[in-house]
Amino acid sequence: MKISTKGRYALRMLIDLAEHQNCGYIPLGDIAKRQNISKKYLEQIIPILGGANILRTTRGAQGGYMLSRTPESYTVGEILRLTEGSLSPIDDIQLKQGEYEETAEAVLLTVWQGLRRVVSQYLDSISLQDMVEMRQEQYMNNYMI
Repeated sequence: MKISTKGRYALRMLIDLAEHQNCGYIPLGDIAKRQNISKKYLEQIIPILGGANILRTTRGAQGGYMLSRTPESYTVGEILRLTEGSLSPIDDIQLKQGEYEETAEAVLLTVWQGLRRVVSQYLDSISLQDMVEMRQEQYMNNYMI
């Protein structure tokens, strides 16, 4: 499984919003500048996240974006499923094992399903809040006098 730029940028955008959740609505340009991501690219991700009620939006001079829930209620797995589709390591993971009964593919399908399960469990165990805290720890560990 390979995570696309869309998935990575969506996560970066949401981490940024989680870090600034007490600042009200955040303009997209501010997020783009802090994350060094093209505003145009983020504009392509907004409909995906907005359509899934991940974001709240407002227009106007004080317009921008904010999380619609608390950061601990979002998981990396949830966001990647929205932006990437399935977290499956192969395209045909949805096929029933019975279709491969006579071949070695039946055994491999079991392996791929197990891999998908482990990946999903891991990504679903990490929240946006966890990532915010990881970033804070990185900043503290890089502090030098």
